[in-house]
Amino acid sequence: MARLRISIVKYLNTAPLVRGFTHGPLRGKYDLSFTVPSQCAEALRTGAADVAIIPAIEYQRIGGLAVLPGMAIASKNQVRSLLVISKRPIQEARRMALDLSSRSTQALVKILCAEHWKITPEFCEAGPDAEAMLREADAALVIGDPALRISLGIESRSEPGAAGELVCRAADAGLAAAGAETLHVHDVVQEWRRMTGLPAVLAFWAARRDIATAEVAADFIASRDFGLTQISEISAEAAEELQLPAGALEAYLRQSIDFSLDEENCRGLDAYFERSAALRLIPRARPLEWVAVGAGAHSAR
Repeated sequence: MARLRISIVKYLNTAPLVRGFTHGPLRGKYDLSFTVPSQCAEALRTGAADVAIIPAIEYQRIGGLAVLPGMAIASKNQVRSLLVISKRPIQEARRMALDLSSRSTQALVKILCAEHWKITPEFCEAGPDAEAMLREADAALVIGDPALRISLGIESRSEPGAAGELVCRAADAGLAAAGAETLHVHDVVQEWRRMTGLPAVLAFWAARRDIATAEVAADFIASRDFGLTQISEISAEAAEELQLPAGALEAYLRQSIDFSLDEENCRGLDAYFERSAALRLIPRARPLEWVAVGAGAHSAR
């Protein structure tokens, strides 16, 4: 029998979820491929993958899926790897470049613009190059490991600004060629929490309904649980690849990312879908269909 195909986001925050498949007891059981979030969703949409970690918003746009329960890439407060960076105070931004790699965070930023910052910038999609994005726009959405690198670079060299932003020198953020000496940096999840009082769910595992069995769900839970015992090892490996301090990466995985779909995270996800539908970013906010698992394996709902 052919192995099931899994499409995985190639970011540090996904590593604990797949550790059991890449380094643990489930190694070799599934066919793994790594890409950016939007392409994970596309692989599931086109049938190139059987299971994928998809941006949360994409569940509402792709039919025939079921969600593997209890697991997510979420953040309770400050995520540090999703940033809106502006060359001027955010309320003055007229054009905003959005990293085309993540459709879920794009929607989250559009909600913040409409409901939190009360602005209506022109949005444009762009590749994941923060300096190029800021040369073409007033503000930019930067995601993933590049955003984490910026966060770690400015955390000890920035000052609090208005409405929770951090103000830093462009050179400290590694963006000296962005077209401004000073930058205004907003953590997307922190702004969402300020607006709603809820955490943000950024991505979760979804599978084609015809292969979404309890055995598959159990394997993914086991991989996540194994990964959570390997945070120190994952951080040390990533430190070498990303050229960032292992301790800072470990703190990020332990403190900024939540790998569960608990009750509070599900409430945040519901609020996200409802607001997305109100802004017509999705047709409607349909409820999640969960993969059935054994008793006690899922307590999020």
